[in-house]
Amino acid sequence: MTARPPFAEDIAAVFAERGAAMVEVAMLQPAEPFLDMAGEDLRRRIYLTESETGETLCLRPEFTIPVCLDHIESRAGTPRRYAYLGEVFRQRREGGSEFFQAGIEDLGEADIATADARSLADAHALLERTLPGHALSVTLGDQTIFEAVLAALGLPRGWRMRLARAFGAPDQLEAALADLADPPKNVALPAPVAAFVADGDHDGLAAHIAAGMEEADLSAALGRTPGEIARRLIEKAELRSVRLSAEAFAALKRFLAIHVPLGDAAAALEAFGGDAGISLGAALDNFSARAEAIAGYGLTGASVHYDAAFGRPLDYYTGLVFEISAAGGERPLVGGGRYDRLLTLLGAQDPIPGVGFSVWLDRIESLREAAP
Repeated sequence: MTARPPFAEDIAAVFAERGAAMVEVAMLQPAEPFLDMAGEDLRRRIYLTESETGETLCLRPEFTIPVCLDHIESRAGTPRRYAYLGEVFRQRREGGSEFFQAGIEDLGEADIATADARSLADAHALLERTLPGHALSVTLGDQTIFEAVLAALGLPRGWRMRLARAFGAPDQLEAALADLADPPKNVALPAPVAAFVADGDHDGLAAHIAAGMEEADLSAALGRTPGEIARRLIEKAELRSVRLSAEAFAALKRFLAIHVPLGDAAAALEAFGGDAGISLGAALDNFSARAEAIAGYGLTGASVHYDAAFGRPLDYYTGLVFEISAAGGERPLVGGGRYDRLLTLLGAQDPIPGVGFSVWLDRIESLREAAP
């Protein structure tokens, strides 16, 4: 077990001041929600095991999904704000695979702009308390704005879905844009698979893939499910038939190049829309309301930026995404965002909006130890 951070009491004090109640969730979690909803980047780094009954389990790799599952199971009312501080377990490119995270999950607040701004302000306040004297840099993105641009430019649904999934993964996004500019040639598929793909028969293709996996003794828990593989194959075939106009492709590239202080972002997006001949409608209105609410917390100036191409590599985000770093630092200290569809996908009977953030406490500790 790793040591509890020496500044844990400071974090608990921030949570109390912010009206977020501490919650405990089980260390061993059902793996399926993470495999289905957390994204490929996290999926390949979690630690899997199996229960006596054959259920696939995992050590919790993050807290958002477990906190949401716990909320649904407890049938608690909303709005409700949960805070946590505990260990998570996943393979990392740097550092140990067992480390502490803390954060707040804000569930059920109907005023989206207010909840988004509060989440960012809570995260910023936590860093100010634990890293006094350190300059902080905030980067925001917005999945809703990105998807509104894709729709306004007339991209087919399949392309919108592929690009939305790549949002937050620069290499995947660049590859998708390259394919959009110059669609790859069709790849020869085995005859049965080709027939299912040509007919768009998702269920038939998924059943065929599942039978092949069973015959080869391959577990779906170790990678994509048959349904997901089938969906990707059919989608790729549909995508190859689409070529975006040079004008629309240039507009998309101009959008992704927007990187401005948050106070200038709404005007920059409105100017982009005017130049491209498109309207971002409610997405831009909501963006402007959030920016105003964030400014109300005093988070303004050159240290708070909007980056149109910025996302985070978790599939469940739906709107705001953000990271906070120490100025000049390469690794984020905080990551967060909005996930309005997640609780419904996890089994909630009614839609519950949500936004939250998590903090890498080992990175904070390293900065504290390096301070003169």
